Amino acid sequence: MSGYEDSEFQGKVAVITGAGNGLGRSHALEFAKRGARILVNDLGGAVDGSGAGDAADKVVEEIKAMGGEAVANKASVADREGARSIIDDAVNAFGRVDILVNNAGILRDKSFKKMSLDEWDIVMQVHLNGSAYVTHAAWPLMNEQKYGRVVLTSSGSGIYGNYGQANYGAAKMGMLGLMNVLALEGAKNNVRVNTLAPGAATRMIATIPGRDFDVDNPPPESAPKLVTPAVLYMCSEEAPNGAVINAMGGKYYRAQVYVNDGVRLGLDTTFEDLQAEAEQLMDMQGAHPPKR
Repeated sequence: MSGYEDSEFQGKVAVITGAGNGLGRSHALEFAKRGARILVNDLGGAVDGSGAGDAADKVVEEIKAMGGEAVANKASVADREGARSIIDDAVNAFGRVDILVNNAGILRDKSFKKMSLDEWDIVMQVHLNGSAYVTHAAWPLMNEQKYGRVVLTSSGSGIYGNYGQANYGAAKMGMLGLMNVLALEGAKNNVRVNTLAPGAATRMIATIPGRDFDVDNPPPESAPKLVTPAVLYMCSEEAPNGAVINAMGGKYYRAQVYVNDGVRLGLDTTFEDLQAEAEQLMDMQGAHPPKR
């Protein structure tokens, strides 16, 4: 941890879900290098959410080997009691929770017409409900202590679309709705909520057809560590609130919803009236962020 002794994360308590591999592991290690105390959550199972293992323990060992503090939790974020145990274990070990990075996820890719509703439900349960469950457990603590940083993990599959990922994309776009509301609700207590849209070579991405690479030695431009700076920024003292940040390969940019001025047609508007103004309705020149 040499060189980070004066880091603003020194002594902070960070909970990272799905931190046994890939992006979550990268986030956990970088926070730990800067003196944060880490709760490493991971089932340790397969990418489809099945099974269990010791992935969380291994990351805890890595952190301790470099002089840091960490504890493991192997509960499922998709289980309400399991999600609460993640926060309870962090509080029992370190006394508080300052940072929560919701990173845990699974894939069940199929085109929508071939997708079973079970495959829909499990992905929604892990990604969207799981993020809500863990955040719900941490939320009162952060608001009471007048400090908190929460990161939700979205994806270009939701923000921009990706063939064969209707379940995943819907769950990931749901993160933006959750963020938009929580950013408003937490602002008065200095609890800031932001969303990451990452791109990296992880074992989850490796399951997608055509994405063949060595997970243990990812292409340099797709390394998970190049995503993590965005997460630390969204958890910093000067973090934004309600922002979506894309991060991949050393490139970082913000995504935001824009609206146009539309058309005003009055209270007697018919379909034909609107159809006649369709070109102006759909024109995004001069679009701007929505006014609240």
